[in-house]
Amino acid sequence: MNDSAAKTSALHDRHQALGAKMADFSGWLMPIEYAGGGVRREHAAVRERVGVFDVSHLGKAVVRGPGAKNFVNACLTNDLDKVGPGQAQYTMCCAEDGGVVDDLIVYVLSDEELFLIPNAANTAGVVQRLAEAAPEGIEVAGRHEDYAVLAVQGPRSGDVLAALDLPHDHGFMSFVEASWRGTPVLVCRTGYTGEKGYELVPRWDDAGALWDAVLEAAGEHDGLPCGLGARDTLRTEMGYPLHGNDLGPDITPVMARAVWAVGWDKPSFWGKEVLTEQRATKSGRLSWGLRVTGRGIPRPGCPVRTTDGTEIGTVTSGTFSPTLGGGIALALLDRGIVTAGDAVVIDVRGRDVEAEVTRPPFVEAGVRD
Repeated sequence: MNDSAAKTSALHDRHQALGAKMADFSGWLMPIEYAGGGVRREHAAVRERVGVFDVSHLGKAVVRGPGAKNFVNACLTNDLDKVGPGQAQYTMCCAEDGGVVDDLIVYVLSDEELFLIPNAANTAGVVQRLAEAAPEGIEVAGRHEDYAVLAVQGPRSGDVLAALDLPHDHGFMSFVEASWRGTPVLVCRTGYTGEKGYELVPRWDDAGALWDAVLEAAGEHDGLPCGLGARDTLRTEMGYPLHGNDLGPDITPVMARAVWAVGWDKPSFWGKEVLTEQRATKSGRLSWGLRVTGRGIPRPGCPVRTTDGTEIGTVTSGTFSPTLGGGIALALLDRGIVTAGDAVVIDVRGRDVEAEVTRPPFVEAGVRD
């Protein structure tokens, strides 16, 4: 997409003022990294102190009406009966063939109102699927540009929220409907970095003032504004999947090791029959982590081979790990060929790079601290 056609967040002018390097993410012009920071420094800020991201390109949608929670529970993979008002749940929207249309977080406001945050590129598809399936009385509506999303992530993230008199003592995967300077903001104990953190969801027009205040408070802890480059290295270190790479129409929850996000005992959800069979027969490739032991940085699409030269899979996500100081990857590999600790070879632009098979995360998680 031409940059001139890309959408921009409510904070676009602020990103430019901070010298951000911008790029197209699913039709949105968003910051990759900031001047004076860079991916490695921003990554380290989140792991060690605190970082602030604008992730307003993420989608937003609401489902409301009598029985809204039960309706969504019959569509998406995870079991919403396990959570109640004030709690959030990671889940997936699958097609009938088991492929992942999108992975998303559902925030339960009540049994009659849910707030959804899908991925930017898939929001319209998720909203359309739910709207077409909704019974009379259930409203499904996209709210993509009604709200912004700011992610405050890192060990000092709670201190930043405390400085703004925002709630910060609630548990992981919960949220509080709060206000800041008289304006509503959803304070969600969620994130995509593996560190303790929060996602703040203000109204679109209120995002600028909140961003300024959060950055000022983060600066007291040597925090930094962070771009989507660091967001990618952080989530890869944790083994968190990215839709379009590690999940997708041809990569099911079973293949992605995301069976924990499937309510297998529920009467129904989209794709249940196919996924149940795939789980039972252990068919399809399986996601593994690869930690590079040689020299090289794996990228998506790189072939993976055994040490005797047999091709067994493909890298789905790959990057340089600032924490480990070397290459890491997620890869879909043939079942029954390798296990944790085995040596494999990644073909990086025609050069063999040695790696070790492992189970992510690659670094210790601090998300529940």
